[in-house]
Amino acid sequence: MRAVVLRNPVPSEPEVGEAPDPEPGPDELLVRVATAALNGIDLGVMAGRFGDPAQYPYPLVLGKDFAGTVHAIGEQVTGYGVGEAVFGMAVRPPVGAGSLAEYVTVPEGFGVARVPAGVALADAGALALAGTTALTCVDAVAPQPGEPVLVAGATGGVGAMAAQYVAARGARLIATARPGVQSGFLRDLLGERVHVVDHTADLAGQVRALAPRGLAAAIHLAGDGDAVARLVADGGRLASPRHWAPHDGLGDSLTVTDVVADPDTATLDRLAADVAAGRLRVPITATYGLGDAPAALAAFRQSSFGKLSISVL
Repeated sequence: MRAVVLRNPVPSEPEVGEAPDPEPGPDELLVRVATAALNGIDLGVMAGRFGDPAQYPYPLVLGKDFAGTVHAIGEQVTGYGVGEAVFGMAVRPPVGAGSLAEYVTVPEGFGVARVPAGVALADAGALALAGTTALTCVDAVAPQPGEPVLVAGATGGVGAMAAQYVAARGARLIATARPGVQSGFLRDLLGERVHVVDHTADLAGQVRALAPRGLAAAIHLAGDGDAVARLVADGGRLASPRHWAPHDGLGDSLTVTDVVADPDTATLDRLAADVAAGRLRVPITATYGLGDAPAALAAFRQSSFGKLSISVL
């Protein structure tokens, strides 16, 4: 099959080439991928940040998110049939058989769900990893109506979805973005429900002007975690998927949650239902063909916002 692969020990650059066709295990689906998307974990794999790169299986197929149709099923699979539209996340270890390919395998019971009516495959294919991370972050800080809540890193895929969920709960959303195109992206996504602050300027001064008594909660997706924590009032909440740990007692007065994406079927169903109902917009800002995926990864590494989608078909 055609796939986006690393052929040499990382750090190395990806290429589009041939990789072995995957075979579904007894409890797995083999999915013919229609669309996929890029995530920060792809850059981490390319940089060799997961385990010992010398032990990675080569050719290594990149990618986590996918949407497509069930092509074949293992002998123990009972809940899905060939031809059904599904989406989800490749849930094998971070380094392994990824989704930036014509085919991917996924266990029937985890990391996959049906694509409901009203959800485009392109949206479904960019939803799983960022969506589950965003939803878990927002559930962890539990924004209440009227509370000032900061999303630091709001222009990324996770941040743009988290910001929508924070605003939907009635909180006073404060979101970081560079002036210009990125700020416009957030205002287009959220309208008057967002207060955009420039993280390249005096972030603390801007946030304190909007929340003089401190933030009730913050979601830390980018930037200095300690700086974000200092803006949260005593007794507040902070969630981060960046494995950040507070320094110098900063977390003593806060409830801090270290978030890990959990793409169980119930969470994926919830995300897809929100997209179908118009409650959540998948923030795709550019689409590349599979052959252009290395260029997409280069753009993602340099500077991007929203989600970069990869069309595989």
